[in-house]
Parts: sequence; C-alpha cells; structure tokens
Amino acid sequence: MKCPACDELMIVLELEEIEIDYCTECESIWLDGGELELLLEEASEKEELLTSFKVDDNSVEKKYRCPICFKKMDKVFVGSESKVLIDRCKNHHGLWFNKGELYDVVKLGSLDEENKVLTLLREIFKHKLSGGS
Repeated sequence: MKCPACDELMIVLELEEIEIDYCTECESIWLDGGELELLLEEASEKEELLTSFKVDDNSVEKKYRCPICFKKMDKVFVGSESKVLIDRCKNHHGLWFNKGELYDVVKLGSLDEENKVLTLLREIFKHKLSGGS
C-alpha cells in the first residue's frame, strides 16, 4: 500500500494481533475499518469515543485520498473535549492517522498508561509521538 500523505510504500506492523499499515517516511498509520474498535477493546470510554466522531467541513488541512478506494477522505474530529483531527474514508474502508494521532486517540479512550496498546505504541514509535513520552 502507498502512503496517502507522501506516496512511499508502507510496511505492515502487528499491534495486539492487528495489522496496521505504517509509513516509515512520514510516520503515519492506516487502520482498516473496525481495527480501531479492536485496539480500544479494553477502553472504558470506547463507546463514547467512537460516537464522538464529527466531520469538520471547515478544515483547511489537505484532504488525503483513501488508499483503498482513492476517494478524498473526510476530516473528522475525535473526542468531545480534547479533540484530535484525523481522516476517515467516506466508504468506511478505514482511518488515517498522521504522526502521533493514533496514540492521542487511543489515549482519549481512557486507557491507563500501563495498557498494552499504549505501551506498544510508545515502544514502536519511541519518542516520535506527539502526545507520548
């Protein structure tokens, strides 16, 4: 799969038995439809987070094309208070996370700092996370 942001080939990483597509160039991540729900399986705020997605029609950020259907994706706010802006395929193929955004979204799910998913994201991406340590 080619990265929608920088057109480089992406690699596949396994995160908690879920395959994520990762761009080594711009450090972005693609999750196929339903994979975020699997990552948030243990999250106390999972349902609240997943229902908080709200399309931002006023975003001036560049709209990326879905790597599956190649249609421009929606810019979507995630979270009710501290919002993260991600990209979502209009045909429900998946979600696009720029550098650090997946960590930020998973953290919004109220997973504690010792959660396996957050620990793995910190380990995989080390100090490169925008919201990580």
